Amino acid sequence: MNETPIALALSGISFMMAVIWGQPLLRVLKYFKIGKIIRVEGPDSHISKMGTPTMGGVMVFAPVVLLTILLNAASLLGLNVLGRSVLLPLGTMLVFGMLGMIDDWEGIRGSRRGLGMRARTKFILQVIIAVFISLVLKYVLDVPEMYWPGVKAEIPLGIFYIPIAVFTIVGFSNAVNFTDGLDGLAGLISVTAFVAFGGIALLQGQIFVARFCFTLVGALFGFLWFNVHPAQLFMGDTGSLALGSTLGVVALMTGQWLLLPLIAVIPLSETLSVILQVSYFKLTKGRRLFKMAPLHHHFELSGWSETQVVQRFWLISLVTSMLGVALALV
Repeated sequence: MNETPIALALSGISFMMAVIWGQPLLRVLKYFKIGKIIRVEGPDSHISKMGTPTMGGVMVFAPVVLLTILLNAASLLGLNVLGRSVLLPLGTMLVFGMLGMIDDWEGIRGSRRGLGMRARTKFILQVIIAVFISLVLKYVLDVPEMYWPGVKAEIPLGIFYIPIAVFTIVGFSNAVNFTDGLDGLAGLISVTAFVAFGGIALLQGQIFVARFCFTLVGALFGFLWFNVHPAQLFMGDTGSLALGSTLGVVALMTGQWLLLPLIAVIPLSETLSVILQVSYFKLTKGRRLFKMAPLHHHFELSGWSETQVVQRFWLISLVTSMLGVALALV
């Protein structure tokens, strides 16, 4: 556990970097009028958020990428501060971030203004990227395929690992995207999940993966400086797609991906609420199971304030993350 101080130091540095460059980024986004378009069918309280700068995921990427480059440069000097294993989650974050950026741009200035990229097109691209990442995980990095709580030995999955990995990456990329609907919600949930898996990686001795996680945590805290209610900046699909897919990759790298539904129970619940809402609507020919989906909107319309939803969802996430880490220690 002597690696913990370095991981925490990287978190602090990335936090300061994100906060420092946050204001210049806000000015640039406002200058180019890259503002969020709010859905008409959403809660009325969200109309006031129209025009708030989006694509805030860029604020998170910059310090993470810069620190990774600097630490790689230090490695060339013989300092053991970063390993090649972090290049995959870093690359995942950037590629899915670019996909999200295209989606955001289409929704703001493109031909599908207010809608973004077609869901089918986005999904196909996500699957293609995830297949490539899964092959790298299995055949290049040779990560542990699966751990079962209470069983110390790795459980091999053979060829079945690839579809499981693809499902995990794509599924949680979209799950965090569904979660991104209230000020601070997706950021806080993501921070909690990355702290949990960063801790698991430290316990496994995967120090480079742990350092990457905590660097990302610090950058997310910097983003939350501007994203807490009332938000000055939204992460957009640029951030949510990238964070969800990167979380999936980190979970797969630790081999503890079975704990992901527990640690990331809020994104999972948000996704299930959308699936259930759409299915129930079709089966009953127009009736709704929830007042609105994703799930956070249902509680808003049930009388909870935005900050109450965010804080209570975060508390649930904290408890389930602690349970997840405890199971990893069994």
